[in-house]
Amino acid sequence: MDLTGQLLIAMPGMGDPRFDHSVVLICAHSDEGAMGLIVNKPTEDVKLADLLEQVKITAGEEAPELGVHFGGPVETGRGFVLHGGEYRSALNTLNVSGRFGLTATLDVLEDLAAGKGPKNAIVALGYSGWGPGQLEDEISHNGWLTCAAETDLVFDPENNAKWEAALQSMGVDALLLSAEAGHA
Repeated sequence: MDLTGQLLIAMPGMGDPRFDHSVVLICAHSDEGAMGLIVNKPTEDVKLADLLEQVKITAGEEAPELGVHFGGPVETGRGFVLHGGEYRSALNTLNVSGRFGLTATLDVLEDLAAGKGPKNAIVALGYSGWGPGQLEDEISHNGWLTCAAETDLVFDPENNAKWEAALQSMGVDALLLSAEAGHA
């Protein structure tokens, strides 16, 4: 099972409060594990302008006013930019199933600061990571649902609505979810 480019939707009763009501875009998945970014948890007080200032990049007038997301609990001091597949860094961009890209080099921040960056972007600190077989185990124990990642849903500015919207994209009513796993 390769979940690259899919969304994970945290189930009620997940057990880890850092992932409560999270929607995670899986950026890489293999036998060695998985890596993704939470796309619906903005930080309270960090903005793109703050990050640019910290890495000594001057923001131009065309720079977007973006918040910064909590991408996950791993390496929370490391930055990532999730963006549409049309943008490619001159240095290194991970292709995520053709529709998305993930860039962790400073040039994407320079491009954003100059107003030449990706049209759609989520700037995140930290990432979500799983060791070999860990994600599959969590899915089998009712920790996550998976669904197709639609660009509109991933980049929707209404972060609080993404969890329910992801469920609705599968035809699932959030009010009917149970924290208990069932096995026939």
